[in-house]
Amino acid sequence: MTQPAPPAAFDVCAVGNAIVDVLAPCEPAFLEAQGLTPGSMQLVDADRSAALYAAMAAGVEASGGSAGNTVAGVGSFGGRAAYIGKVADDQLGGVFTHDIHAVGVHFATPPLHDGAASGHATGVCMINVTPDGQRTMCTFLGAANQLTVADIDADLIGASEIVYLEGYLFDPAPARAAFEAAAAAAHAAGRKVAITLSDSFVVHRWRAELLAFIEASADIVLANEAELAALFETEDFDHAAAHLGRIVETAAVTRGAAGSVVFGRGGQERVEVAACPVDKVVDTTGAGDQYAAGFLLGLARGLPLADAGRLGSLAAAEVIAHWGPRPMTSLETLAQDAGLPLGLEG
Repeated sequence: MTQPAPPAAFDVCAVGNAIVDVLAPCEPAFLEAQGLTPGSMQLVDADRSAALYAAMAAGVEASGGSAGNTVAGVGSFGGRAAYIGKVADDQLGGVFTHDIHAVGVHFATPPLHDGAASGHATGVCMINVTPDGQRTMCTFLGAANQLTVADIDADLIGASEIVYLEGYLFDPAPARAAFEAAAAAAHAAGRKVAITLSDSFVVHRWRAELLAFIEASADIVLANEAELAALFETEDFDHAAAHLGRIVETAAVTRGAAGSVVFGRGGQERVEVAACPVDKVVDTTGAGDQYAAGFLLGLARGLPLADAGRLGSLAAAEVIAHWGPRPMTSLETLAQDAGLPLGLEG
């Protein structure tokens, strides 16, 4: 007889690329001149990253990385979060570590020594934001690319209600192995495994591998419309969404201003969640990450799907109303003001 898992010390433990974001405004003509596909994310080397940085307008630097942004959001809700990711022992690595500790997230992954000398400085993502709020990203993974199985703390994952895996980790093979080890550790401890598809370009590159992983190891999947279409190679949203809902226990598909669709109990339950109104969309960077923060916190705390989705919408609305990928206003306070349950009595 399977023993129930003991109470979790953390609501969410995320495994992801530890990245410092550089955000700057741009016009569509800049993207064209740089040969960048609007709304995409692409990996670049150190030289291309430096050249793009030199060409970009003045911007702001903020600790980011998709999963890192999500656990920062969990912390802003008053939840308990942990993070596994690799930085170098350089200035930006110190910035990332300071920032994630400052929002109450447990982060103890050993840094990569001599990263700069080996060409693996702390990762940087250049994010150019057009006037409509859309972001186009060029990522130099650097040290983040050096995450390995040795960095996976099985005890930490076993002490977390949900382990959240960043789809971007499917690109480098050693990180993918770490990803799989984290999922195995979670299930061995009786915990749930969540994955975000991260980017439609990632899905195109690794569609078969992602589908195999989802069907074998994922309990929870988060995606947006473009990622969903890429995963099932169809523009029929309802068909693709229903298919995703059937192959995992829980799924959430975000649709921008149209809100989100959430599935539970292997597709038997479907909930439409409205987007929270925003006066002006300033920067969509981090919208999906913050939706994940609210949704995963809700699931970790046993809230109904509709409430988990509403927390996701609330967090997404907060982050798109300002520059940067992490909350600037307490999400816990916003949820309380909106009368949304947080399930934080545990």
